[in-house]
Amino acid sequence: MEGGNHSAVSEFVLLGLTHSWEIQLVLLVFSSVLYVASMTGNILIMFSVTTDPHLHTPMYFLLANLSFIDLGVCSTGCPRMIYDLFRQHKIISFGGCIAQIFFIHFLGVTEMILLIAMAIDRYVAICKPLNYLTIMTSRKCILFTAAAWAFGFSYSLFQLTLIVNLPFCGPNIVDSFYCDLPRLLRLACTDTSRLQFIVFANNGVISVVSFFALLIGYIVILFTVWKHSSGGSHKALSTLSAHITVVLLVFVPIMFIYTSPHPNSQMDKFLALSDAVLTPFLNPVIYTFRNKEMKTAIKRSFRRLVIFRKIS
Repeated sequence: MEGGNHSAVSEFVLLGLTHSWEIQLVLLVFSSVLYVASMTGNILIMFSVTTDPHLHTPMYFLLANLSFIDLGVCSTGCPRMIYDLFRQHKIISFGGCIAQIFFIHFLGVTEMILLIAMAIDRYVAICKPLNYLTIMTSRKCILFTAAAWAFGFSYSLFQLTLIVNLPFCGPNIVDSFYCDLPRLLRLACTDTSRLQFIVFANNGVISVVSFFALLIGYIVILFTVWKHSSGGSHKALSTLSAHITVVLLVFVPIMFIYTSPHPNSQMDKFLALSDAVLTPFLNPVIYTFRNKEMKTAIKRSFRRLVIFRKIS
């Protein structure tokens, strides 16, 4: 036995999504295109919000942070998955596996908290419009964001304490395209049933409670918009529909993965793929095409980039 965690396993073998070469080729093209599009779209949103004074508002500040998180989400597992599609033997080191688990939970929980902050922002903007600027100050937005990052970091560290000192002596085969905590716990050379329950409680319960809290919050906002229907109700409904769509895209795969009675199912893999590749791509698409201000800002950003390129 060697290593800080008394583990004989120094690397894990990832089985990937499928053994079919044709499906792997489709996944390679699909994932590569979506990864490049995700990176481009989220960077463009961050650049537009940062450089355009018209977007220096709480809602777009939080949106820029969401785009930054999505950059991390799609970069945590997608590049390695694309690289592994070229390889017959998909190997990841023990340290690389632990790091992947850390960033998956860190960014995932941070995104959940940020979505709650965005829901609060929309509630104040729609239900208390006259007090919006006094309630959603720049200081409070920064505090919301800092709290999301701090909670995500501490939560992920706690998750690592469940696994980092466990003994791994074989087998070392992970039936997925990435390292995930539940699957890794089942490979430990000791009884981890109690730890598996803790993981279920941490991830499953937190995601379900957060999802339904957000859903109830948006129902309250929608009821307020319907009750006080006015000329601006269409814009409010358009914004809310974008937020609700993003919430569904983020939470549904997570809830299914961590509350499913059959955690090794093939469906889990493809839902994880959706969460890692498709959601970071759809977020900027939803917020761009459903938001007139954002579309206008992105056009201005393009013009500035073209002018800068001509000057240089």
